[in-house]
Amino acid sequence: MSFSKKKSSDSLTFNEIRSKIEHYCAYQDRCHSEVYQKLYTFSLSTYEKEQLMVFLIDNNYLNEERFAQSFTRGKHNYKKWGKNRIINELKIRNISPTIIKIALKEIDDNTYLETFEDLAQKHWEALSENNLMKKRKKFCDYFIRKGWENDLIYEKVKELEKL
Repeated sequence: MSFSKKKSSDSLTFNEIRSKIEHYCAYQDRCHSEVYQKLYTFSLSTYEKEQLMVFLIDNNYLNEERFAQSFTRGKHNYKKWGKNRIINELKIRNISPTIIKIALKEIDDNTYLETFEDLAQKHWEALSENNLMKKRKKFCDYFIRKGWENDLIYEKVKELEKL
């Protein structure tokens, strides 16, 4: 019985690394900084890394606009993040302001407000705090962390306090 040894990243050929990176990008949309980080795990020269990045962009494995749009849809629809959090997370990933503006168009304004209203109502009811000031603070902190706009949060908390 023989066990095959797993190749280390040092012994991979350039084509094997390219294949791995293609799969990495095809599996899920990635931003340039994520791919650069992944490339640093392989023993490649700077020239080879740049060559791979150009190849990925030219063959549409890597597209920052597509990544930003996908990221925006996913984080809003599934994690219920607000625009502020999405913008900050995209900035952390070095996405340009122009692409961020394009990506935010993925969120319909009416759907955005409906999501906030539903989430706010459920969260307010779920808070079991008796002290109104503490309940208000917990409510506001939660939505600020999620990246919702301050004016939306404060208007809603005033509305919910009256109920």
